[in-house]
Amino acid sequence: MLIDSHVNLHAPQFAEDREAVIERARAAGVGMMVTIADKVSSFPAVEAIARAYPDIWCTVGTHPHEAKENPELAAKTLIDLAAYERVVGIGETGLDYHYDLSPREMQRAVFAVHIEAARATGLPLVVHTREADEHMGQMLEDAYAQGPFKLLMHCYTSGADLARRTANLGAWFSVSGIATFKAAENVRAVIRDMPGERIILETDCPYLAPVPMRGRRNEPAFLPHILAKLAEIRGWSLGEAEARTEDAFFALFDRIPRPTT
Repeated sequence: MLIDSHVNLHAPQFAEDREAVIERARAAGVGMMVTIADKVSSFPAVEAIARAYPDIWCTVGTHPHEAKENPELAAKTLIDLAAYERVVGIGETGLDYHYDLSPREMQRAVFAVHIEAARATGLPLVVHTREADEHMGQMLEDAYAQGPFKLLMHCYTSGADLARRTANLGAWFSVSGIATFKAAENVRAVIRDMPGERIILETDCPYLAPVPMRGRRNEPAFLPHILAKLAEIRGWSLGEAEARTEDAFFALFDRIPRPTT
């Protein structure tokens, strides 16, 4: 089964043809998707999509860009929303020092709340990190020392040192269309060293369309291009890459029942 671990189906780019996008994904062999909350105020729309489709699940959380929306966010709010049946992860959350769309101190405070919620619920923490390697590594290591939690370094494009530090915490990593970009050899180099049993796939649609779809709105139907690139990078067959990423996905998102057929 192909599984897209990170889609943004509530995004306005899909408002006119969301149903057709989902059908194209299925036709392309994508058997399951996780649609991601970018802020708590978006959660009702995200959860409604997951509730409407048996092959779509969702997360709850606030992206670092949106930390300013709710700087007093409490872990209990996330924990309560995580009780919804279709919720399988906490996030997307983290640190983004590239755009600084929310103040850095606020990003760190909101991120810490998500870590607390992930530990309390046992759900994986879906982590966004950009140009914040040192703070990210230190926050995760310090928090993990206080009590373990599952984490996913989503759309990983940061450095090899942070990858090593988070892998030592048992992190999973998701590979996106960036791995197909001509200028992304540094990303491919890190992918070669990721723990092979903890790699999953994502499109991050509608963003980051893979080669040969660059310049277009990304869709989960484009996931096979990412699978093929991962197989090439790791020296796996397509079948092995698909089986490995499926196994890794269900090991991480263990609230989702694994199909028996």
